[in-house]
Amino acid sequence: MRLRALLDTDALGLKLLGGEDELDRSVRGVMTTDLRDPSRYLSGGELVLTGLAWRRDAADSEPFVRILVQAGVAALAAGEAELGDVPDDLVVACARHRLPLFAVHESVAFATVTEHVVRQVSGERAGDLAAVVDRHRRMMTSGPAGGGPDVVLDLLGSDLDLRAWVLSPTGRLIAAPKETAGARGTLPALAPEACARLAAEHLAAVRTGRRGPHRVVLDRTTYSLFPVRGSGHGPSSEPADPRETMLADWLLAVEADAGDWAEERLDLLQGVTQLIAVERDRRDAARTVRRRLAHEVLELVQTGAAPAEIAARLRVAAPVLLPGLGTAPHWQVVVARVEWEDGRGDAGPVTQALLEEILVDPASTGPEPSDRIAVAHTGDEAVALVPLPSVTDEHDEAGPGVLADALLESVRGPLTAGLDGDGRLTVGVSAAVHSAEGLRGALEEARHARRVAAARPGRVCAAGHQELASHVLLLPFVPDDVRRAFTARLLDPLREYDRRHRAELIPTLEAFLDCDGSWTRCATRLHLHVNTLRYRVGRIEQLTGRDLSRLEDKLDFFLALRMS
Repeated sequence: MRLRALLDTDALGLKLLGGEDELDRSVRGVMTTDLRDPSRYLSGGELVLTGLAWRRDAADSEPFVRILVQAGVAALAAGEAELGDVPDDLVVACARHRLPLFAVHESVAFATVTEHVVRQVSGERAGDLAAVVDRHRRMMTSGPAGGGPDVVLDLLGSDLDLRAWVLSPTGRLIAAPKETAGARGTLPALAPEACARLAAEHLAAVRTGRRGPHRVVLDRTTYSLFPVRGSGHGPSSEPADPRETMLADWLLAVEADAGDWAEERLDLLQGVTQLIAVERDRRDAARTVRRRLAHEVLELVQTGAAPAEIAARLRVAAPVLLPGLGTAPHWQVVVARVEWEDGRGDAGPVTQALLEEILVDPASTGPEPSDRIAVAHTGDEAVALVPLPSVTDEHDEAGPGVLADALLESVRGPLTAGLDGDGRLTVGVSAAVHSAEGLRGALEEARHARRVAAARPGRVCAAGHQELASHVLLLPFVPDDVRRAFTARLLDPLREYDRRHRAELIPTLEAFLDCDGSWTRCATRLHLHVNTLRYRVGRIEQLTGRDLSRLEDKLDFFLALRMS
């Protein structure tokens, strides 16, 4: 569709603020964003909708518009609900870069504009399909009239006789149709085991580069799986690296064989996924405050801030995460890392979204059960601050909280399928602490536990604080002579070899353990070729008689280095 057509639609309430000469541009999609730099989610030709939350002062408009122009977007539409009139600095920046600018009246929801563009870009619908699309406007609008993804699924059932479910990448049920009796009788709900298997099949298909919808047969029932991508990814807009989104994307599972469908029906379902993506984007926006709180607390803990300052920040976080609690909770720290075997890609945001998902009770449903979890990411590591409101025993200690053994039990299958041959997820869980003074230790404890998990085989591994008690936590109590004998027996052959040959085996060993045995990451850190690294590790094993692929030997080397 052309930009000019947007102005001809009175229901959209758009006002042109600049770019009259550019109205014949084609619109190929729509994206809603409040990111300061949304370029990674843009493929060109989009109408970008923004509420202007990225704008802190007038100087922010120029770089934001420049990023959009470089990405090749068709136009920008700014909402008036947040700031009233669109700021003059944004109007000037768009004029300078010849980017058409629209104002969206505060009475018009972005979902209304999104639905209109999706419908027009998808082309004409036929018969019953057009009727369903016309009703989608009320599905995704805010307020009491909106129904979210559940209403989408109910209408697919009532209008097209299609049963469909929205699932998280771990197989958690986010939205389901109402189980009503019909021509086929009352049909059972989708079992958790089936949800997990569908998610696993979806991740495996995306990882291997197959385009959706993906056809899966479970127990003689055929399902078609459609990815639901947020942040502006349309059906024809594949990310440059699918790993950046596949572990965070929702999916729409439809009980039907889409291979037999006409192009119009496929087109409709792709449009439905974009409408559901609006709900997902709302959920992500709602997490912004919790993510910011987690990041602020993490920064204070890592920089050694005074406990009083950390405690003050926690008092701000507690009411947001646990409204109505009235008292400061206990806290646990959970650390996760996704590592790609080729060493490429930014895994931090993926790990953050994934950790937010796996910390949710797998039995819960709906898009917002994680509204009491705050997760930050730094580098390729995600850190969760988990509140534990319950106190269960006479010693005033928190209840069991997050248990490493159970944490990944329900998600191991889908995530293993998504990571197979490509990467790993490792998770560490701290003990509960009841004050700001304990958070730094809890963070280090969770990181050490994650290292223990990383030393194990498997694509998805977790370890808890209980597994550290036998070594890390007891190190201060090991007699000095025992320490010296242990470290000398293990490390002296390497030190002597380094002294004679300047081979740097000790630094290599430290880096190898610090990189959790990842050849690619370790070689990159040491600026070595992987073959050179393999030679050094082989020499270490030859001199010590140990095997660095075995967990026990890795832990022995880790302890020896810590005690030396």
